Amino acid sequence: MRILLDECLPRRLGQEIHGHELKTVPEAGWAGQKNGELLRVAAESFDVFLTVDKSLGFQQNVSALAIAVIALSAPTNRLEDLRPLIPRVLELLVEGPRPGTITRVGATPAP
Repeated sequence: MRILLDECLPRRLGQEIHGHELKTVPEAGWAGQKNGELLRVAAESFDVFLTVDKSLGFQQNVSALAIAVIALSAPTNRLEDLRPLIPRVLELLVEGPRPGTITRVGATPAP
């Protein structure tokens, strides 16, 4: 699975996601891009966009894109708060998230 890690996530989070090809937004050369444009270009090269942006689904129509979004929900975007969510993320990656969908992972309810 080819995964794009949003720039609002700690880069070290990628070290927790084994067995998949992972790049950060800056590594892909897309730092500073707005979500709509970022998702559009990411859909051409990646299978999954991993983020903590809780409002992404309200701001963007991902159903028309060929990329799945996994939105993490934790008290902060610090590695120690996100690390407990990784086992579920890995399960989702094995299941193969459907393009055009947003899957929320975490205990904190998203709006």
